[in-house]
Amino acid sequence: MHLYASAPSPTSRGRLRPALLLATVAAVLALVAGLLLAWPGRAGAAADPLISRGKPATASSTESSSLGAANAFDGSASTRWASVEGKDPQWIRVDLGAAATVSRVKLTWEAAYAKAYRVEVSADGTNWTRIAEEKAGNGGTDDLAGLSGKGRYLRVYGTARGTAYGYSLFEAEVYGTVDGVPPGGGAFTVVAAGDIAAQCTASDSGCAHPKTAALARQIDPKFYLTMGDNQYDDARIADFRAYYDKSWGAFKAKTHPVPGNHETYDPAGSLAGYKAYFGNIAYPQGKSYYSFDEGNWHFIALDSNAFDQAAQIDWLKDDLAANGKKCIAAYWHHPLYSSGGHGNDPVSKPVWKILYGAKADLVLNGHDHHYERFAPQNPEGKAAADGIVEIVGGMGGAEPYPIEQVQPNSQKRISGQYGVLKLDFTDSGYSWTYVAADGVKDTSPKYSCH
Repeated sequence: MHLYASAPSPTSRGRLRPALLLATVAAVLALVAGLLLAWPGRAGAAADPLISRGKPATASSTESSSLGAANAFDGSASTRWASVEGKDPQWIRVDLGAAATVSRVKLTWEAAYAKAYRVEVSADGTNWTRIAEEKAGNGGTDDLAGLSGKGRYLRVYGTARGTAYGYSLFEAEVYGTVDGVPPGGGAFTVVAAGDIAAQCTASDSGCAHPKTAALARQIDPKFYLTMGDNQYDDARIADFRAYYDKSWGAFKAKTHPVPGNHETYDPAGSLAGYKAYFGNIAYPQGKSYYSFDEGNWHFIALDSNAFDQAAQIDWLKDDLAANGKKCIAAYWHHPLYSSGGHGNDPVSKPVWKILYGAKADLVLNGHDHHYERFAPQNPEGKAAADGIVEIVGGMGGAEPYPIEQVQPNSQKRISGQYGVLKLDFTDSGYSWTYVAADGVKDTSPKYSCH
């Protein structure tokens, strides 16, 4: 933003009388104080959280289907929104999901920037209130702090282009607080992995699950999630005791597991060894699927071996209907989308549709023995600002699988290295790192809850 001030009128003999001097000093101090409050670099300007990442976005126009409005809110510096060329005015807006108090807006322009624009908020998407205005923009990054406005919707309304092209934003970041979200202090860390205990122990230098257990122990999270195939090959109770228990069993009391397909191979009966080993930890609600809350998050543990059974689907719908938490994460074994050897598994598409309808944020899976993260997408595999983020985390100790056919929206794939997911949750969002024995191998964008 550009600030303008007019020069004072000259006084007789070029001097200010004492009374006028004191008044002028007071006015200058007041002006300086006001400027400091509005200045982007002021202390505390960036203290409020990012509340626009991954939220639904629309625009007055787009130059092409690959330059949609959602690109300006996806956290990626390599994607962008672009309007049609040569036409004014144009706008882009984001739905923050609930009434929010906006304190800062950061705009990162592409070469096609806005010379003049307004930042506006609205409660209903129809009536707009201006909270900032630029009349002589020069592109680059505009960091507008010290703002004060409230509304569910925020838009950038361009009235004059800086070039002959259109308007184009790499990123539009909105900071503030969303009504109904508890204050900070609810942050916690979770460690997750799937496909864990091969039939080996730490005495074998090539045995991986004791090494991933050491990583998990070092992180010392609030709790642990496992995404199935906890024990190979047939998940008998004797194998759980001989292998899994010697590594990841150290934190069994803090673990929320789900079963994989190998847990169904037990000669004693499907899931027999799994249930005997974990007991009520795996069946806290008397079923192989369950849910629990932590902070502002609702976690749903599902049994993807039984997605064809109406009882689990009906339970999931009822569970989501009763949920009072803002953020939702679900986890099970078989991924809907994967670039690994098993590939896509449509068994979970009906579950994805239910979760997508409930505005779920995150899905964790195993089955394919690699690490992979996807951009937010809908159940049909189309990129969507309000989509679900999926992580394949089957690198807990079983033999790695190669990457075979890269799927749309796959952002990062790592095969051949064992490790764990370190997930960091807040009251309004989440992020994670993929941690291997020799350090961090991938860091995610920071996402806000839907």
